[in-house]
Amino acid sequence: MKQITVVIVGMGFGKEFIPIYQRHPAIKRVGICTRNRKTLDELKAKFNLDEDLLFTNYEDVPKREDVDAIHIVTPVPEHAKMTLASLNAGKHTACTIPMAMTVEDCAAIVAAKRKANKVYMMMETALYTREFLYGLHLAETGQLGRIQFVRGSHIQDMSMDGWDEYWKGFPPMLNGTHAISPLLRINNTKAESVVCHGSGRLSEDLAKRYNAPFAVETATFTLKNSDVVAEATRSLFDVVRQYRESYDVYGTKMSFEWEQLQDEEHVIFDGGENARRINVPDTDAMLIPEIAHFTKREKIDDPNHVSFLQGAGHGGSHPHLVQEFLAAIVEGRDSAVDAHIAANYTCAGICAHESAMNNGKRINIPDFEK
Repeated sequence: MKQITVVIVGMGFGKEFIPIYQRHPAIKRVGICTRNRKTLDELKAKFNLDEDLLFTNYEDVPKREDVDAIHIVTPVPEHAKMTLASLNAGKHTACTIPMAMTVEDCAAIVAAKRKANKVYMMMETALYTREFLYGLHLAETGQLGRIQFVRGSHIQDMSMDGWDEYWKGFPPMLNGTHAISPLLRINNTKAESVVCHGSGRLSEDLAKRYNAPFAVETATFTLKNSDVVAEATRSLFDVVRQYRESYDVYGTKMSFEWEQLQDEEHVIFDGGENARRINVPDTDAMLIPEIAHFTKREKIDDPNHVSFLQGAGHGGSHPHLVQEFLAAIVEGRDSAVDAHIAANYTCAGICAHESAMNNGKRINIPDFEK
C-alpha cells in the first residue's frame, strides 16, 4: 500500500483528525501547522509528532517534497488561497467547507486540480454523518421509492463565544454547503439554478460588516436531470433556536424527517398515517477496523469546542472523510467530493445569496464539469 505523509493545517477542530490519520494503515507520517507555537508543542507531546513536521507558517508546507497531502481546516477566508497553493505545488488536497467564498475562486480551484492531476476533496461532514448515510442507503436501495422533495436546514447561533470575529454578520447562504449538499447527493445530481429570499433583519452592527441585511436566507434549487426541487434554509444570527443541521426527504414509498430536538430521534413515515421514531445506527461497520471507533462521540478529544457543542459531534463523519480522501489517493481516483462537485455545492450557496440580494432573481449556477 502507498504510504502517505499528510500535514493538517489549523488546530481548531483540525486536531481531531490527528489520531485518525495516525491509525490509518496508508499513513507514513502526520504533521501539523498552526501559528501558535505553544499549541504545536502541546500536540507534539500528546501525539508523539516529529519535530520536522511541525509548522507555524503555512507557506512552508507546500514546499516540502516529503509531504504528499495537505488537509486544510482553517478559517473560511483562507480556504481558496491555501488550496490553490497546495494544488499548485502538486499536493493532494483536502479542505473543510466551503471550497471558497467566490465563484471565481471555485473555478480557479477546479482548474488547478485538473492541472495538478492530484486528489482534491471538500471535507463536507454533512455527507458522512450517520443520519445522512442512513437516508442515502434508503434512497440507493429503493426503500424511499421515487424521491419527490427534499429540504435542508442549518440554523445556529454564531454569537456564542468561540467563533472567530469574521463570522459576525456572515451572510447565511454564503457558506451553505451543510444545508445544500445532502439534498443534492441524495438525488445524485447537482444544482442548476436558484431562487432565494432573505427574511428578517440583522442588527445594524452585524448587517454592515458584509453589507448583507438578512437574518435568514431560504433558497429553492432546480436540479440537473431531475423533477425534484430542493429547499434549504440557513441562519446564523438574531434567530433563537437550538442548533439544527438537518435534511428531510420525501418519497413515494417512505419518507425521513430529521428530529426537531437533538437526541429526540428521527421519524420514518412508511405509508398512510404510519410514523415511527428511529435511532439511526452507527456507521462504524462501513470503515476499516483501525479507525472505525472514531465514529463515537466519546472519541472527540475536545467536546467543549463550539463546533462540537453545536454540531453534535459532526455525526461521526471524521473517519469517513479520512478514509475516502486516503482511498482516493491510494487507488488513483477522484474523491467522492471532487473539485467540480465541491464547486457546485459551494456555488449553489454563493448564488443563493446573490439571488437574495437581488430580490429573489433566478441565478444559474455554473457547471464546473464542462
